[in-house]
Amino acid sequence: MASESEDDFMLEDSRDYSDMDESGFASSMSDNEDYADEEDDVAFDGVFADKQRKKAYEVEYSVQNSISLQKMQDQEVSQVATILGLPTKDSTMLLRYFRWNKERLFERYMDNPEKVLQLAGVAENAKQGSSALILAKNIPGKGKFMCEICCDDDPEMETVAIACGHRFCRTCYAHYLTQKIREEGESRRVECPQDKCNVIVDEVTVEILVDDKTFSKYRELLNRTFVDDSDHLRWCPAPDCEYAIECNIPSTSLTSVVPTVQCTCGLVFCFGCGLADHQKWMKKCEDDSETANWISAHTKECPRCHSTIEKNGGCNHMTCRKCRHEFCWVCMGPWSEHGTSWYTCNRFDERSSSEARDSQTQSRASLERYLHYYNRFANHEQSAKLDQDLYQKTESKMEEMQQTSDLSWIEVQFLKKAVDVTVQSRTTLKWTYAFAFYMTKTNETELFEDHQRDLEMATEQLSELLEKPLERERIAELRQAVLDKSVYVKLRREILLEDTAKGLLEGRWNFFVDLK
Repeated sequence: MASESEDDFMLEDSRDYSDMDESGFASSMSDNEDYADEEDDVAFDGVFADKQRKKAYEVEYSVQNSISLQKMQDQEVSQVATILGLPTKDSTMLLRYFRWNKERLFERYMDNPEKVLQLAGVAENAKQGSSALILAKNIPGKGKFMCEICCDDDPEMETVAIACGHRFCRTCYAHYLTQKIREEGESRRVECPQDKCNVIVDEVTVEILVDDKTFSKYRELLNRTFVDDSDHLRWCPAPDCEYAIECNIPSTSLTSVVPTVQCTCGLVFCFGCGLADHQKWMKKCEDDSETANWISAHTKECPRCHSTIEKNGGCNHMTCRKCRHEFCWVCMGPWSEHGTSWYTCNRFDERSSSEARDSQTQSRASLERYLHYYNRFANHEQSAKLDQDLYQKTESKMEEMQQTSDLSWIEVQFLKKAVDVTVQSRTTLKWTYAFAFYMTKTNETELFEDHQRDLEMATEQLSELLEKPLERERIAELRQAVLDKSVYVKLRREILLEDTAKGLLEGRWNFFVDLK
């Protein structure tokens, strides 16, 4: 498949190729996505204006807070209560016992309702809707009462009993519930204090007896168990984040779909494993830490005069200050080849690896192959970090551009947008090398590497444009070049992601490791 030319795209296509993803292969799509920033940017009007269909590499998901999680639970409880004809509190206990699996609950309940109620901790008189009782000591027909926990028989003390009938003083009952919730972290199965009684203390009773802070903790624990029990919910792994993600991707599809989601807090992670990074690759990088430390060094020698050069920007187009030799920081080859059909910087020569015969040679070839991919992975990671530093430089450049031209502050925002595109693209490129490392060489791999190469070349060209010094008389020319290249980089990134995602769905990619 021949690569599309940049010029053809600029003439023929003005659709919206923007998305919210900053991860490797799978972007995300939420019902609440906000594209206002791009719509407000005059510089990008007409280029990223239209909304379009969900792409192959996007997954449907939504971010849930504590209130929405409570509503989800209430809806489930209401449905079960209506079908089974049970009180709300008892339907809640049943659902929690069956870990919110309604199908399993209905199946088991229809077979033996009495046994299911008993196992779930619902009292035998559940259908009468018994609720918590808070009464004074003098109970008609019951004689003198003494709390079995504190042995107090004060005639003025309040007592508590739930549907099972086991009665204790209110102080002891409240202390018992508080200890269970705050010290033991229990919520789903807080049983009656009576020995060998498995009746569950309902939520209404807990709310009546404990203080607000303890009840808030109780509700938080219940939400946590609800999310943990659901196959379609997962907590955001960011520290102290209280949001959960809902994504209806079955576990059986994780070898063909990469469900990348983004939390409201900003963290992008895989819904399947909950990790922000690709686990197999990161584990390998940790195992080869000494090699990684060596390969990620920031200084290299000029291939012509051997002067030591330090990389201080994201662009990989290097020019030696001593001999003016232009070369690629990644492969150390002449830069003149990095814009032509001879570009092979992203490819590893599998022939030398396959020709290795003895075990020592094979080990060396295996290491060289790993270094090829890790070097490029680490380089894009480092370049993305260096490009992040461009934000401060870009803001100064935007102010200078506004002062030395007739462009408004909104119109010079294209520079910041271009930096966003560059960092996003480098993040994608970084993970393409982790992906490619595990791929078996096939004809399909050649197509993947073509897309990878096109995106890489376009990204380097955009990065180089952003690092050029500002010339007053060429501001209009620079603005148009940056806009055109930003749009083209977005297109190349979408083509790469779209084809990769479809390849996973269609089983076109072959790997030498088990992805499960």
